[in-house]
Amino acid sequence: MELLRLHARGPMTITELAESVNRTNSALSQKAAAMREAGWVETVAGDDARSKKVTLTGRARGVVGRLAAERRATEAALADLEAELPYPLSRVVTDIERALERRSLHDRIAEKLARDPEWG
Repeated sequence: MELLRLHARGPMTITELAESVNRTNSALSQKAAAMREAGWVETVAGDDARSKKVTLTGRARGVVGRLAAERRATEAALADLEAELPYPLSRVVTDIERALERRSLHDRIAEKLARDPEWG
């Protein structure tokens, strides 16, 4: 998503990019570092001497069309799937979130392991 956003909007600060994809600055900073290490983005000078912006590398610009096509195909496939179901997929996600608020997946797994004699 971040690569597509950078392609659509051009270079952005970490804060701008984080806000545009609904992530925290900290999470986006870590992801940008990983994308930089992988050769997908680079850091360039910002509007003033103190700021930096993240921008796509040539390598990323070469694959962004395929990424956009994959995103469109995924969204269309999910819409097709949702049309076949008697309830929206978003409701499933909400129901799962509520269930995990009541009891975490970790706690559920730990309980099952405590009952398994091979876990010991």
